[in-house]
Amino acid sequence: MVTSSSQSRAITLMVGLPHLRSGPLLARARSLALPVLVSANAFSRWVDARQGREWAGWKLQGLKHAAGLHSLCLDSAGFSAMARYGGFPWTIDDYVALASAYPFRWWASLDYCVEQEVARDREEVLDRIARTVRANIECHARAVDRNIASTFLPVIQGRLPQDYERCATALAGLVERHTLIGVGSMCRRPIHGDAGLIAVVDHLDRVLPPAVRLHLCGVKGAAIPFLKPFARRVASIDSQAYGIAARSKARAHGCRKSDDLVADEMERWVEQQLARLRQPARSLPIAAPAIASPLRFDPWQEAIAQAREDLRALIESGDLDHDALVTGWVEQWAADLMHPEA
Repeated sequence: MVTSSSQSRAITLMVGLPHLRSGPLLARARSLALPVLVSANAFSRWVDARQGREWAGWKLQGLKHAAGLHSLCLDSAGFSAMARYGGFPWTIDDYVALASAYPFRWWASLDYCVEQEVARDREEVLDRIARTVRANIECHARAVDRNIASTFLPVIQGRLPQDYERCATALAGLVERHTLIGVGSMCRRPIHGDAGLIAVVDHLDRVLPPAVRLHLCGVKGAAIPFLKPFARRVASIDSQAYGIAARSKARAHGCRKSDDLVADEMERWVEQQLARLRQPARSLPIAAPAIASPLRFDPWQEAIAQAREDLRALIESGDLDHDALVTGWVEQWAADLMHPEA
């Protein structure tokens, strides 16, 4: 297992695999004794329909090839689902059924990522945090029904460090019960800056209970030395960055991106991360600014802002559907706030 220790704790490096097909890539991960993370989308089955391709359930045959791996974890494919399909093609029930099909070391909650490509403004970020809160609660409830709650990984989301705190606070019961939580929307985040990866980790280190540790989703290898001072808090990180290098190498050599080529790039990438884990810890100055609420002078805009907050609270509580936070609902709610007698 690839780890870095600090203050008697360790950061574990997990490798993301694009599939679990029997072949050189899976064999290499097995021979290197790497903890493996696989996306739910790797198991998707699609069929042709009149309106185009339709999601048609899971292909579970690949799970039989997982024997002999150091460990296997499951991710909900949040960013891929949003970027490729505009949303999850599967339901929470579908996803939890997949999580129950194999004894995963842990399986992450379905969550709503907030990368710039997906959430283009502040309101959308907050909306997606509310949906993430509710998705965690519903995934956990179904996990209890299927007796797999012990391997459930709550996932928090945010754009700013304080957003993650907001999400964790709303999930306080789950966070404290499970002690390991996932931190999403990391892969496209810079290391430095007030909303950078280290600022997020530092803020969570300050506000979370001491026993809670973090799994950081999709972390750049260059961040590893800066994470080492937080080894008591950061349990693990994952990445599939070697796939980009494999694609570039295949293009440069005019050959196909075979599993043999990808396996070689994965092993080279792991060696690079091992070298980074051996580097001395590095620190960044952290000076997260206070977040000031924008001034609003228009009564209608003020009502809309309050309506959105009310609707987010209803989504988190389960009294409103995940996808109901849309313009029509917001404007009607705002109108009711301004004219309650109507």
